[in-house]
Amino acid sequence: MSGLPATAVCSPESAKLTLRSNTGSLMPALLFEKHGPVVTLTINRPESRNLLGEEGDGWLFAEAASKINDDITIRCVILTGAGSAFSAGGNLKAMREKTGAFSGTPDDIREAYKRHIHPIVHSLWTLEVPLIAAVNGAAIGLGNDVACLADIRIAADTAVFGATFLKIGLVPGDGGAWLLPRVIGQARAAELFFGGDTIDAKTALAWGLVSYLVPADRLMEEARGLAAKIARQPPGVLRLTKKLMREGTRADFATVMDLSASYQSRAHASEDHAEALAAFFEKRAPVFKGK
Repeated sequence: MSGLPATAVCSPESAKLTLRSNTGSLMPALLFEKHGPVVTLTINRPESRNLLGEEGDGWLFAEAASKINDDITIRCVILTGAGSAFSAGGNLKAMREKTGAFSGTPDDIREAYKRHIHPIVHSLWTLEVPLIAAVNGAAIGLGNDVACLADIRIAADTAVFGATFLKIGLVPGDGGAWLLPRVIGQARAAELFFGGDTIDAKTALAWGLVSYLVPADRLMEEARGLAAKIARQPPGVLRLTKKLMREGTRADFATVMDLSASYQSRAHASEDHAEALAAFFEKRAPVFKGK
């Protein structure tokens, strides 16, 4: 795959969403970069292998997701990690010292999960546009489950995956018990959870955890090429198709069929549908406007 075609690129809009660390300094913990119709979100704590679940992380991801969902010009999102890891999961040092989100009573910790960790998962799950996880390195625990929230996962051939919660005396407290079996099946998920082992990229590919592997130095090029391909689709029906797929994870067949008819009737009445048909018969590239 190639990078973004010239027709899909405009002057980049880059914003660094920041959160205040416990020491009071500002850290760019999540980078938000928009290039034409594609947004790249980068978890940006390379010094800690991109740990997640710090105080304020839930707000960061919610803010990014809201910005994406509200912008009809955005058609695809790439999620990756800075440095050598995608995300190594939660802060084990904070767990040991019982600080930050892991301090206080069990009720305090429960509320901290709901404030700082669960909103990460919810925000990525409710993105209205396709999400590609470009897994550049270790995706462990919460990091693995965050990758599972993507519609498509591609990985560097050096990536490592694990659902190692039991190994540190914890349950998958971030929704992983629901997510992982839907990605790789109940038996494989049980093997990862109960065994506590990590798997290499080739095993992840064989198990269906990722769609394909690429050399590490070409990962983002491949992700951008895939995003560019997705971004060429009509934005309205792109979002409706993702919504149908999400509904398919929880609704019964009859409900999805009814929604399909409803969404399809809207699509038939759209300007983008007329443009797609005109471009097909005129043997030219379509120009979609999201109308």
